[in-house]
Amino acid sequence: RPFGCADCGKSFPWASHLERHRRVHTGERPFGCPECGETYSQSSHLLQHRRTHASDRPHKCGDCGKRFAAAAELAAHGR
Repeated sequence: RPFGCADCGKSFPWASHLERHRRVHTGERPFGCPECGETYSQSSHLLQHRRTHASDRPHKCGDCGKRFAAAAELAAHGR
């Protein structure tokens, strides 16, 4: 593993993985949501977050009115 972190010594097989890891130490969060401004250190985390803005949310909580994209999410909310 030729790419080592100067801060903690952890090593990675690819430079891109070291670059992603470095954000743990720097606090950099370069991936921002264009809808709400929330930021993330990894693009995959932003993609996961973007699903929260999905417009198709047919499952509505009868108690609070919150809507969910999946029935399982509504069921978990009610627990």
